[in-house]
Order: sequence, then C-alpha cells, then structure tokens
Amino acid sequence: MSHVKPSICILILSSMIFSINSSAQEITRSNEGTYFYRSITIPAGAETMYLSGSGAQPLDDGSWGDMRQQTIDTFSRFKETLEEQGWSMGDIVQVRAFAVAGEDGLDFAGFNAGYAEFFGTSENPNKPVRSFVEIKDLVVEGWLVEIEIRAARMPGN
Repeated sequence: MSHVKPSICILILSSMIFSINSSAQEITRSNEGTYFYRSITIPAGAETMYLSGSGAQPLDDGSWGDMRQQTIDTFSRFKETLEEQGWSMGDIVQVRAFAVAGEDGLDFAGFNAGYAEFFGTSENPNKPVRSFVEIKDLVVEGWLVEIEIRAARMPGN
C-alpha cells in the first residue's frame, strides 16, 4: 500500500503540470510574408495597447521628407512611446497605414524601406499584420503617411 501513495502523488503532480502547461497561452503568428504575417491570434487575457494615428514631424528646414523618412520618423516616435510605457516594437501586432501620393506618385517602396528598419530585423524579428491604403488626403498638409498601431503581449512579458 505504501507504494501506491507515492505513485498517486506523482500521477496527480504530473496531471497538474500538464494542465498548467496546456493552459499557458501565447500570441501566435502565422503565414509569414516578406513584411508581415497574414494572421496573428491573440488569446484571452492578453494586454493590449492602441496608439492613435500619427505622422511625421516637420524637418528642421520646414519640409516633411519623403515617404521613407516620414515612415521612419513615425515609427521612431511610436518606439519611444511604447518603451516609455514598458512595451517594445516586438509587441506590435497590427499596423494600419494610410498614404497619399506625393509629386512622383504613391511611394509604396519608400514605405516598405522605412518599415523594414523596424520589423523583421535582428533587433525585432517580429512582424505585425498590416494594411496599407491609399487615400485622397490626410488631415496634416505635408504628411504622406499616417500610421496607427495595435500592440499585444501576455501578462508578465
């Protein structure tokens, strides 16, 4: 009988460990593309942060820069905001970009070049899901792109 009790204890402990591990949830990213994932699943209990649409700041000479410069400026400020609140660029799960054509047309390649400095890098291998939409105008004259982001992470991360 004394052999049964330790065996039962081991069985109960093993069951508890398995159920703890199987209930551990994480954010999953699927169908990776060059610049983004096609889907990201965020489980219940995740912390979320939403950052309003934002665009570039004017340069010292009063100009706004090209699409690449504006994209880098905007994501740099998002990075500062996230880090000030204990988050990181790796927590971003969704990017929505609204863009207008400049003098030479819509510069999608310039957006991708600026974007690629923040996602899918050695510093931040994560990529979000993403939308890029061309629109007629933005509220701020001079902006070529306005970007909004959503971030998510599991508690304790």
